[in-house]
Amino acid sequence: MMLVGTHDTMAFYGWPISQCQSLSTPLTVQLQSGIRVIDIRLAVIHKRLIAYHGIYPQREPFQSILSTLFDFLTAPATCREAIVMSIKQEDFASTPSTLFSQLVHDEIMNGPGGKDMWFLDNKVPTLGEARGKVVMLSRFGGDGAGWENGLEGMGIHPTAWPDSSKNGFTWQCKNTIVRDPGFPTLSISFFSAASVPLAFPPTIARGFGWPKLGFGVEGVNGRLGTWLIDMLSSGSAGHQGSMRASQAGNISSKVRIRGWALLDFFKDPEDNAIVPLLIECNYRGRRSGEEGWP
Repeated sequence: MMLVGTHDTMAFYGWPISQCQSLSTPLTVQLQSGIRVIDIRLAVIHKRLIAYHGIYPQREPFQSILSTLFDFLTAPATCREAIVMSIKQEDFASTPSTLFSQLVHDEIMNGPGGKDMWFLDNKVPTLGEARGKVVMLSRFGGDGAGWENGLEGMGIHPTAWPDSSKNGFTWQCKNTIVRDPGFPTLSISFFSAASVPLAFPPTIARGFGWPKLGFGVEGVNGRLGTWLIDMLSSGSAGHQGSMRASQAGNISSKVRIRGWALLDFFKDPEDNAIVPLLIECNYRGRRSGEEGWP
């Protein structure tokens, strides 16, 4: 499946360096808008976990995040949804990984929904297995001490995650190769970037100036939207002519765009235009007998 996500889901403060999401799109709005992969970065403050991005506090306690998810997954209209939560430690320089891991465990088990709200097996589940639950992707260290089944009970647990690897990376999670072709594949793509001094997350995602008029640079989100429209085109010629339309229609009937796509400022541009395009990918390139389709 293609699941749409947000990079640094709770990073609402610290503009322009640390902010990655708009204050107008809190977690509840993200979930209502179709976001199903959330990227939670945490640090330990006064023996409790709160959202952080780098060195900048994002003010939201982990328990508040869990409450929002519990409300969403127990509401009649959304109780059959599934959410993936990536959890990453931001204060690894000051907090031992074993303590961080223990706090995550304790806050989950004692939080809203408790263990029953979670899918914690170290495998990529089917949608049927994950309905009504949060699937954990544990991007934090430790040896699994304190968790039932150890590292096998901490959700999808990457064995490799090098930062800023230009060529990407892979690991095998049971019967799934993450990112690499040849096996059933889970591709995880972050449409985000930052570089000092000028390329901050808002600029990368949104661009600047008036690129359609030739003054400025189009953001990653806009470029992604254009690419998706081309891939999903059903043959509308537009101003590019019938040859391009024919090629696009041929591509859209064959290509399968799947995985997790995590965005900064996900509602830009055009007020949430990209999320529906990514969701539409689930209905293109379907083949009988594959991906659970009859």
